[in-house]
Amino acid sequence: MGQDQRVAVVAGGSAGAGRAVVSRLVEKGYRVGVLARGRERLEELEQLYGDRVYCLSCDVADAPAVARAGATIEEVLGPVDVWVNMAMLTSFSPFMSMEAEEFEQIVDATLLGVVNGTRTALSLMERRNRGRIVTAGSGLAYRSVPYQSAYCAAKHGINGFMSSIRSELIREGSEITVGLVQLPALDTPQFGWALNRLSKQPQPAPPVFSPDVAARAILRAISEGGREYFVGRSVLQLVFANMALPGWMDRKMADSGAEMQKSNRDEPGGRPNNLNTPVPDVAARAEGRFGHRASDRAIIVDADRARMIVLGALPLSGLLVGLLLG
Repeated sequence: MGQDQRVAVVAGGSAGAGRAVVSRLVEKGYRVGVLARGRERLEELEQLYGDRVYCLSCDVADAPAVARAGATIEEVLGPVDVWVNMAMLTSFSPFMSMEAEEFEQIVDATLLGVVNGTRTALSLMERRNRGRIVTAGSGLAYRSVPYQSAYCAAKHGINGFMSSIRSELIREGSEITVGLVQLPALDTPQFGWALNRLSKQPQPAPPVFSPDVAARAILRAISEGGREYFVGRSVLQLVFANMALPGWMDRKMADSGAEMQKSNRDEPGGRPNNLNTPVPDVAARAEGRFGHRASDRAIIVDADRARMIVLGALPLSGLLVGLLLG
């Protein structure tokens, strides 16, 4: 298959980091199938990219709908080489203020959306025994924060699900790879769309990065086929600080972790949110309103290599401490 005929699918590709991934894939010569709930933003992508994209309105929480969408994309664009899971929902709310249905909706979109996308991708790829499945994770998959209990639960679940699937593929001798990209706080529109019960409007907890940082990391995972990547020093800090000092991190998140999610703008209440349906009349953009604070550069490291470096440094640290105390 020629370079200009590679096919990728981006689930959740009409806005935010998923939108940035679509842009990067098109630049790399892929034809891209885009799945999202809202038709308006999908039509905007079609007008912008023409026949380089094929867009379908689809709720990723609906397993049969995702399966149909995947089959249709293969019929129209050709064999799917890459499947990227980017769709998510969240709300900013104390857990006990959330209705059970709200919690389930967030988990359905964020976790079961990945499950449904992965199932569909594998069903398409296994007949050829090749392909890349890449999923957007989060630093919050390792260290949860207050007020996003459903989202954090879903991201933790994604880690467990992907580890299980990866082991199954290894056992089967499959050439299909399953990768995770653990992302930092990004300047995306979700902070203006998500249901919010806090007194202040939500913000990405600093440090903040542009959505293109996420897109570049996703493209690296596609290119290399690696197991897992950490993006940004803030993700490294969350992962390893929580590994070493989970109790201390509980207290830190109870204080600064809660406050860092609040902007200095009062929450008026009554704003449209995207829990049940997409927020209408909003452009298919990647960026939110925090671009003035967002960096377009971040370290992207192989997670397994980072763990080896940290674990390898532990004996040396112990030796140095012993020498100093001695």
